[in-house]
Amino acid sequence: MTANGFPQRRQTTAVRIGSVTVGGGAPIVVQSMTNTDTADEVATAVQVADLARAGSEVVRITVNNEAAADAVPRIRDRLQAMGLDVPLVGDFHFNGHKLLRQNPACAEALAKYRINPGNVGRGAKRDVQFAEMIETACRYEKPVRIGVNWGSLDQDLLARMMDDNASSNSPAEPTRVMKEALIASALGSAERAEDLGLPHNRIIISCKLSGVQDLIAVYRQLADRCDYPLHLGLTEAGMGSKGIVASSAALAVLLQEGIGDTIRISLTPEPGGARTTEVIVAQELLQTMGLRAFTPMVAACPGCGRTTSTFFQELADDIQHYVRNRMPEWRKQHVGVEDMTLAVMGCVVNGPGESKHANIGISLPGTGERPVAPVYEDGEKTVTLKGERIAEEFRAIIENYVARTYPAPAGRRQTGPAD
Repeated sequence: MTANGFPQRRQTTAVRIGSVTVGGGAPIVVQSMTNTDTADEVATAVQVADLARAGSEVVRITVNNEAAADAVPRIRDRLQAMGLDVPLVGDFHFNGHKLLRQNPACAEALAKYRINPGNVGRGAKRDVQFAEMIETACRYEKPVRIGVNWGSLDQDLLARMMDDNASSNSPAEPTRVMKEALIASALGSAERAEDLGLPHNRIIISCKLSGVQDLIAVYRQLADRCDYPLHLGLTEAGMGSKGIVASSAALAVLLQEGIGDTIRISLTPEPGGARTTEVIVAQELLQTMGLRAFTPMVAACPGCGRTTSTFFQELADDIQHYVRNRMPEWRKQHVGVEDMTLAVMGCVVNGPGESKHANIGISLPGTGERPVAPVYEDGEKTVTLKGERIAEEFRAIIENYVARTYPAPAGRRQTGPAD
């Protein structure tokens, strides 16, 4: 642990992905992945833009056929026309060697390649096809994530390791052998990539599993055995609260131990749900752990028998959405605003105290309390709100606080709510 109580980060090599640095002590990077058909360049560019604006600093796209590979440069161009410089990662399985060879514009437009050693080819073709992808990465000076997944583990390697284990005088449990096969696949492939000429500082490693304890065990081993930056993620985490809880449980343990340089929360979206949810969850995980700050955090009362009104819930929801929507503009104009804390409380028991701990807090009246809502700024009561316009007035207080508290970036004129 560091002097301020935060985890001591594991020392890793720094890898550049376009304009983003992963590892080498850089802030932990948030990633996501599209679920559009990449051949639909408009839909894919729109979703990448949505993910980037939500805070995804790197976005992965599927490159599975000629049409997808052909669309990649145009997707990049559309993003640049929107003013977005988010690095695009190509996700390759089975035919990546061929797609990169036949589509040099795609190979050049991507900021990184993801290679799955279990899906790069079988038998005699494996080494040749893997080598061709690595040689392409060397030619275009692109980093590579060697991403092993237990659902597509190299079966030849696993079979050999299982056979060796079975003939051992003291065989290990099969699950232990499987975990070791994941690690051996990742590190062996990284070593092979370096032998083929890929620099050490262009390699990122991941070994994804869907079991929380299995993931933790594998990444602890990886952290002990290499200095490559590690991409964290619980694969096939699931939907809704299950996916969020499982991913948070696994990643929080590793992050607390200083393991992990970039993360993705692999959520299955609810029907019709936003893909950007996985970005928000990743940001909130890092922010609640004190590892990064992305947007002002809102502390809110859970409610009890003293809070029969739903107004505090509605206000908390309103403020949470409001600050997230305002962050793109605030970030341009106000340095450090992402560290601001807010509180929306529902009664007098903890309301004033929690509000005083936040930069700005409001204590709404509970059952039987006077119908007034005191507001506190940096621990001091500044105003009491009442009536029908509390939400609107509280938003105005937040805007004024931001304008006078957080400075403009160097060379930019400070603007206020009236500008």
